[in-house]
Amino acid sequence: MNAGPKVRRRAGEKCGASNGALFARAKELAKNPEATAPSMPAWFRRHGYTAVSVGKVSHHPGGWGGKDWNDLQDPEMPHSWNRRLLPAGDWQHPRGWMHGLAHGEIRKNAKDMDVFQALEGPDTIYPDGPNTDEALRQLTQLARDPDGNPFFLAFGILRPHLPFGAPAKYLEPYRNAKLPPIPHPAKPTGKTTWHGSGEFMKYNRWKRNPNTDADFALEVRRHYAACVTYADAQVGRMLDRLDELDLRDETIVVLWGDHGWHLGEHSIWGKHALFEESLRSPLIISYPGIPNPGRQTMSLVETLDIFPTLTDLAGLTRPQGAHGVSLRPILESPEAPGHSAFGYFRNGQTIRTRTHRLIVHKDGHLELYDHRQPDAETRNLAESQPDLARKLAQQIKARLK
Repeated sequence: MNAGPKVRRRAGEKCGASNGALFARAKELAKNPEATAPSMPAWFRRHGYTAVSVGKVSHHPGGWGGKDWNDLQDPEMPHSWNRRLLPAGDWQHPRGWMHGLAHGEIRKNAKDMDVFQALEGPDTIYPDGPNTDEALRQLTQLARDPDGNPFFLAFGILRPHLPFGAPAKYLEPYRNAKLPPIPHPAKPTGKTTWHGSGEFMKYNRWKRNPNTDADFALEVRRHYAACVTYADAQVGRMLDRLDELDLRDETIVVLWGDHGWHLGEHSIWGKHALFEESLRSPLIISYPGIPNPGRQTMSLVETLDIFPTLTDLAGLTRPQGAHGVSLRPILESPEAPGHSAFGYFRNGQTIRTRTHRLIVHKDGHLELYDHRQPDAETRNLAESQPDLARKLAQQIKARLK
């Protein structure tokens, strides 16, 4: 029996939104699930899908609250999942898993934990190995549902996330690799959303600073690359299982990252800024019958568009209150136009158009950058192009009320 399209979703923590606001919404939804627009998995669940999350899908791995993020009475996304799982294993609990290194090492004082590590061993010596094992079990179970229900499986991969830990085999290709130079490595002048990379700097760095130590910066980037390859390997295991279960031709697969990460650009090692490197994230979509498989598009879109895209591809109506637009036109024709993308963090808001980025600080200060120019987000044009800055600021105000 054809169970209908199945959706696999990968996501991570929510970047650009206040954690307090997210938890407040969760509490409101717990009291009255009809009081606000449903989450994406909740909507699919209402339409007969079995919704399962494995790993870091919402803010806390496993999707629960409490001191160690394992309080089953404190869900982050109420009414969203049939099952929410996080196999903490040797890392004791989701909080330990979240910042875990090899063989069950958990973070107590970050200054005592190495910022990167690559030990010999199988994938399971680091947190994503057992996490993927559970995701594979869930995928197999969902595929063999005796009732033939379609499923929405969200698989949240931890790496790359601080601290940078991955099995040594994933670092090996990069040990002697010559990486491209860091673009725009200088600390910005003038007022920007630059910060001192506190999340990175609090770990044990052997008293080295990547902003002043080129060899150390290279080592950090190599270990980050190893973590990306480790994560890619977990995605590959899931795709292989889809093929083994003969599900590829009836499954929508979406892979995305929830934010970007600076590897020395603008002298930042982390996220939490409104530069391009913090906000640009990967997005790959595959579905049965996609007319241009493997084609890249340069059209700008937002992660908000994933929800309406999935409802469109799955043949569901979209709920009232759901933001974003379906990306089907771009999926069918990669040359189709996209739209401006908006973002925000504690100290400002931003719009990215096809050619420019504007950042508006809370005190009204403006940063305007032209991405057609080689100096990109290092030369503030707000004073020399006030009309464009004002026009883009009005668009931000209209969108992010």
